[in-house]
Formats: sequence, structure tokens, C-alpha cells
Amino acid sequence: MNRTHLPEVVVLAVDDVPENLTALQALLAQSGVRLITATSGTDALEELLRHDVALALIDVHMPGMSGLELAELMRGSERTRSVPIIFLTADTSEDARAFRGYEAGAVDFLVKPIDSQLLRSKVGVFVELARQRQQLAAQVEEHRKLLRTSELLIGVLGHDLRNPLNAIHLAGEALLRTHPDDPTIARLGGRIRSSSKRMARLIAQLLDFATTRQGSLPVQPKGADLRHLAETAIAEFEPLPGAGVRHEVAGDPCGTWDPDRLLQLLSNLLGNALQHGDPSHPIVLRIDGRAADVVLVEIENAGMLPESVRDNLFAPFVRESSNRSGGAGLGLYIVHHIARAHGGEMIAESAGGRTLFRARLPRHHPAARESGAGTDGEPSR
Repeated sequence: MNRTHLPEVVVLAVDDVPENLTALQALLAQSGVRLITATSGTDALEELLRHDVALALIDVHMPGMSGLELAELMRGSERTRSVPIIFLTADTSEDARAFRGYEAGAVDFLVKPIDSQLLRSKVGVFVELARQRQQLAAQVEEHRKLLRTSELLIGVLGHDLRNPLNAIHLAGEALLRTHPDDPTIARLGGRIRSSSKRMARLIAQLLDFATTRQGSLPVQPKGADLRHLAETAIAEFEPLPGAGVRHEVAGDPCGTWDPDRLLQLLSNLLGNALQHGDPSHPIVLRIDGRAADVVLVEIENAGMLPESVRDNLFAPFVRESSNRSGGAGLGLYIVHHIARAHGGEMIAESAGGRTLFRARLPRHHPAARESGAGTDGEPSR
């Protein structure tokens, strides 16, 4: 970033002798640096309220409020606590005063008459640090704006894609209904149906990604039955390739969750297993509701996670390059946020030629407990 677009670096000089301030102005005059002056501690505090100061040069001996007292006041204020201070003094004999100055927050102590080259060098260090902070702050703000713009574009894109996608889906359904006995049309209609469903999932993931970047994923907890949600998720992938999915349920599968979000979690995990697992072995979906307060959801498939993605498995776009179905690489990222939004967690394990994803979900979402919705553990009807 071009430094000419950054604001001036402001240096404050405090001395009760105007001639000393004039000398400092001449000594420190340089492009991009603005020296503001004050002849008392009170005036200095007013200047500190008006300006963001990169460095303060403070004379120790001043009538009324001394330089040490001014420094102590600066350290007591959130706004000026981090302003570096260089004390200027004509007294070389008071070691105790110098020590107190460092306690008050001084970064250096210079004795008058001041070596001009030494002062310019020390001030230059803090000016450069301030410019680097300004540049970093400007870059952070620029990145923040770009992120907000990209999230807005994702949201608009996801919203505007749904209308034409719905038309494609309806056209495929119409073909299947009007030509049920034509194998060619049945094959094409089935492909349109499955592709439109997959596209709808991708759009939903893009919208959820934009939502999670702005805050936590919203959920609407109510009574839900994980057995029913698992069967629905499996049916979405019919006809299943390879060896299919085997599901097992132990204990009570009911609780208070957001059923749509958990269906999305199950669908994303199943889709991930189908894309990356060994199709010659069945996928196993287990629901363990034997504990009173926690329900476990596990999806296990044959095949190992690549070492290159294990540490950042739930980050966005991590598995994009290896995704054989052309997905957006957001499925596991969304799964992680769905579990967190329910007060739970996602764990992934890969060993012995198999990969396991486990969602640990509190049986009752805290918001549902507070409202009393579905606390009996039965799904709402």
C-alpha cells in the first residue's frame, strides 16, 4: 500500500520553555511527521484527547504538573496508555527520579543538551513503527471490506440462483410424471432431479458460509427424531452407489434440535462419505442415544483421510481439489458450525483403513430448555 495515502504521524512535545519547543520543531521537521506542542501538562492532556500520538517527548521539570505526573496520568488512561514516552531532563544527578520515570512508562531518558542526531534516530524508530501500524490497520480494513463484499456477492448469488434452479427441478419432475414409461426420458429426468438437488445443496452451503462469516449459524430448536432424520437423509441419495448405507440406532434418538440443520448435517456427512470413501464397502450411520444428556451421531466409511487435510479438515474449501463431485468444499465446514450452534462438537478420526466422523450433540438445545419447547424429548408434530 502506498504510504502517501496514510495519515500523518503525530509526535507530541511538552516543555514549559517555548524556545525548547521551537528547537524541537526545527530538529524533527520531516515529511509525513507532524509535531504538536504543549507548554504544560494540562495542555498536553488536551492535545492527547484531540490527536492519536505516536510518541511523546516530555520535559521532566515543569511547573504545576511535572513530566512524571503527566506520564502517570497518561498510563492511567486507556486512550494514552500505550503511547511511548521519551523524557527530556537537564538534571544528571537524580538517579531516583530517572528510575521513577521508567516506572511511569518511559521508554528512554535523554539529558539536555540533547544530541540532535541521537534524538532524530530515536524519534525515527517510533515514527517508523507508527507508520507500520497505520499500514497494517489500513490493510486489515481493506481486507475486511473485501470480505464483506464477497459475502454479499455469495448471498446475492445464492438467492438469485434459486429461481432458475427451481424451474429446472420442476421441468425434470414434469418429464418424469408425463412420460413414466419412456426409459430415456426417465433417465434424463432422474439426472435432472439429482443434479438439481445437489445444486440446491451447494447453494445452501454458500448461503450458510456467508452467514457463518458474519456470526454463528442460526438454529430453531424443537422436538426432533434423529432416526427419522437419518432415514430421510439416506433417501435423498437414492439410488445409492456402491454398497449403500447401513444405519443403526441405540437408545432414545429424540431431543430438541433444529431438525432442518441436523438433516443438513447428516446429508453433508453422507455426501462426504460417498464422495471420498471406498464404494465397495457400506457406509455405517450410527445414532447412540443411550446417554441421558448427549446423543452421538457417527458416520463411518472405508478409506483414509489424506494427511494433507487432517489438521484443517473443518476449514472452508480444504477438500475442494480432491472433491470428485465438483462440490464447493464447504460441507464439513457447515457440519462443524451446525454442531457448534447446538452446543456440540465434531470429531474426525482416520485409522485402520477407515474414517469416522462423530457429532456429539447435547440432547436439548439450551434455547429449547429456556423456552420449554420439546423438553420431553419427543419430536414435534
